[in-house]
Amino acid sequence: MQEIDKLAWLYIKDKKVLGARSKGKTTIYLPGGKREAGESDEVALSREIREELSVELIPATIKYINTFVAQADGNPIGTMVRMACYQAEFCGTIMASAEIEEVIWISYRDRDKCSIGGKIILDWLKEKGMIA
Repeated sequence: MQEIDKLAWLYIKDKKVLGARSKGKTTIYLPGGKREAGESDEVALSREIREELSVELIPATIKYINTFVAQADGNPIGTMVRMACYQAEFCGTIMASAEIEEVIWISYRDRDKCSIGGKIILDWLKEKGMIA
């Protein structure tokens, strides 16, 4: 079984979580990405969020939340994605950059627009009362 190792930022405001949609795609995912060789979770997540959303995560506020495993979208059955999720405060104004076409606030009712991993995370956030 192959596993894709990813990091995700769970930024929650008004019972909604920040999502993003890549250019040319319809699926919404949680901002983040893969670490590069030698990067810690915090460094990799900060770099990915800077690249995707043009904001700087505040290192002292980065807090591990949970890790979720799901079938990886667009990959052969059995290819799993492992997403370590973090919360953090940030500096700057969130705006789509690089490969991101749209930044969107999602609630539980947007679940069907999300990746398989995103659906699992939304289920968990709803169960914990963190999103509506």
